[in-house]
Amino acid sequence: MLTMDKLAGLEELVTRSNKLGADRSVCNWGGGNTSVKSKAIDHMGREINVLWVKGSGSDLAEATERSFTALRLDEVLPLFERDAMSDEEMVSYLAQCMLDSKHPRSSIETLLHAFIPYPHVDHTHPDSIISLCCSDNGRAIADEIFGSRAVWVPYIRPGFQLSKMIGEAVRNHPECELVLMEKHGLITWGNTSDECYANTIRIIEEVADYIATRVQPDNLFGGAKYDVLPENERTEIAAAVLPTIRGTVSEYQHAILTYDAGDDILQFVCSSDAGTLSQIGAACPDHLVHTKRKPLYVDWDPRTKDVTLLKEKLRAQLKAYKEEYIAYYEKNVDLDVPMHDPYPRIILIPGIGAIGTGKNKKMANVAIALYRRAVSVMKGATTLGNFVSLGEKESFDVEYWPLELYKLSLAPPEKELARKVALITGGAGGIGGATARRMASEGAHVVLADLAYPSAVDLAGQINAEFGEGTAIGVLLDVTDEAKVAAAFRDAVLEYGGVDIFVSNAGLASSSPLVETSLQDWNRNIDVLGTGYFLTSREAFRVMIEQQLGGSVIFVTSKNAIYAGKDAAGYSAAKALEGHLARCLAVEGGPHGIRVNAVLPDAVLRGSNIWNSAWREERARAYGIAPDELEAHYRKRTLLNVNITTDDIAQGILFFASPRSAKTTGCMLTIDGGVAAAFPR
Repeated sequence: MLTMDKLAGLEELVTRSNKLGADRSVCNWGGGNTSVKSKAIDHMGREINVLWVKGSGSDLAEATERSFTALRLDEVLPLFERDAMSDEEMVSYLAQCMLDSKHPRSSIETLLHAFIPYPHVDHTHPDSIISLCCSDNGRAIADEIFGSRAVWVPYIRPGFQLSKMIGEAVRNHPECELVLMEKHGLITWGNTSDECYANTIRIIEEVADYIATRVQPDNLFGGAKYDVLPENERTEIAAAVLPTIRGTVSEYQHAILTYDAGDDILQFVCSSDAGTLSQIGAACPDHLVHTKRKPLYVDWDPRTKDVTLLKEKLRAQLKAYKEEYIAYYEKNVDLDVPMHDPYPRIILIPGIGAIGTGKNKKMANVAIALYRRAVSVMKGATTLGNFVSLGEKESFDVEYWPLELYKLSLAPPEKELARKVALITGGAGGIGGATARRMASEGAHVVLADLAYPSAVDLAGQINAEFGEGTAIGVLLDVTDEAKVAAAFRDAVLEYGGVDIFVSNAGLASSSPLVETSLQDWNRNIDVLGTGYFLTSREAFRVMIEQQLGGSVIFVTSKNAIYAGKDAAGYSAAKALEGHLARCLAVEGGPHGIRVNAVLPDAVLRGSNIWNSAWREERARAYGIAPDELEAHYRKRTLLNVNITTDDIAQGILFFASPRSAKTTGCMLTIDGGVAAAFPR
């Protein structure tokens, strides 16, 4: 039973949290926490003191009431009298204090909210504050800016000891307005939610203004070492090397990439000090969890514009990074925990920009977003003094913190196509759209390539709304235009880093007796269904071979590929071309681990763009029946007495895309309900 007063307090807390999280220079993705102390009525009708605090694993910008945990404050506060408490003991104790076991797991920083004697508390990681807290002379500057208004707390990994230290400091200095956490962040408070928010923003701006008056733009990061390459040149180079990067960093598990060439990133990677500054370490624990201790800075001179040399350097330096990470793990590990993926989360290339890696697009974006914050922090810290960071062992203890590892263990098992990228031609159509949705539901990122570009973009938006932002994109593709084919694959590479699954599905159909078939109709069938399949497959092979991760190519052909369709010589001949092309590509792809298979549908009337064209009338005329009799006609000629749907075809495509067909290539799968005349022979 909950009182309305409690609900109002929680609503204010959610609103304040969303406002703080909306500005990433104030609060990192997934980082920071907020709280309110209020009253509630428990299950026995007693009024109790409650601490509402953001639970573990949620983001302030996206927080809802379900993101917060309620604890019996009077049971939490006695912990302040203890001298020590392990993380495991603290987590277990706090679990017993929860009002509702369905609430999120308590944050490791819950106690600092409890121990600070104010009703509203904010803990954030603002760029300006971390700049101050990661400067070698930060404490002296903090005294200059704030005097006795601030308490400085040395770096300790979050937990009981840090919370008690902060609680004691605030209680012993009643005049203070804030706590500065070395190499970590900021804590502020207020008597009302609005006052707390205003205090947080005011203090952040005080430090930001102090830094801004001292910035020397021409000397940032030691000044420029290289010029930024023109946008078209750096984009082409990025598209050329992203599959190389993705293939290398996916040695242990596939990665999705994000390429970023924002002005702030470019200024940093082209600077004189980037190579040194980037290797000092992460600005704070929240950064480190998503970006690792340091990025890979690629030693490459962009003035050469030598892509071949850049690929060589990437392979060599990524290998060296892996070996260095393994040594770092072996030197510092003192628990029975497996090593994380040893490849970098951030790759910096002078003249080009930054590449983020992650298990999906969202996490790759998070890595880049947090490194953007790190660049801002280094800008501020080097303006104030020298940038300093967590030490090697401190970093390791955060990266392999049992509580962080526990969070990872709570993640659901990855789906069948997780970490994979699928490009589908005709992606906005019936079969293409059904395939895209099916693959997205199994964890894939999908590129909907279609001549009907607005429809592809619209469907991608629907898929993103259903399965998560970044899951799908729409790109323009004319399969008969060599340049547009290359551009579509380049767009896919720039978005996700590469392609693992290629579904060649774009099509058309025409039906007429041979003597009435024009050369234009014949060529149109061959151009789209023959040349189009060749051009797109060639581009898919180029990307997959560069990645060296294998791949799956699936042709959507037709029953007519092996059956002489009545009054459809042009269409049937082109479909037969596709079938044999698939077998030829299976032979070529084998040594590269690229599988090529074909799905042979028949009469997918519902939801198919082809069957909504003149093809319906033409096929009805060929069989001497009315168009509305076609569905029954096709059903009755099957052995199973069924009609075929777009979802039926999508299931077949999914099989060939999945690990379930890992040892199958050069295969034709008929999905036609059993048309005896079309049995392969």
